[in-house]
Amino acid sequence: VQLQASGGGLVQAGGSLRLSCAASGRTFSSGIMGWFRQAPGKEREFVASIRWSGGSTGYTESVEGRFTASRDNAKNTLYLQMNSLKPEDTAVYYCAFRTTTGSWERGQGTLVTVSS
Repeated sequence: VQLQASGGGLVQAGGSLRLSCAASGRTFSSGIMGWFRQAPGKEREFVASIRWSGGSTGYTESVEGRFTASRDNAKNTLYLQMNSLKPEDTAVYYCAFRTTTGSWERGQGTLVTVSS
């Protein structure tokens, strides 16, 4: 399975970006997908999760109400709509799928830079 995140870039504080994650090599119809991020000098952190079936979501507290995860099953693609961005949201963002063993397998990330 290959996961490729895209849509990152430079945005001013208060702005918005929409990240996409295209999955190839496998068609997802169930399971859990996630978004993670890693800022310079910091550990990778969980941002959001979404179930392929039903679309239920979960978010870390710092992005609750600002970020929205969604998916398009037909396109095998995930999205992360990010609004009201803050400088502390600056990071490389990754998408990942949760394996049957409970671990996360992530793909290539995309850099989001929020200027103040």
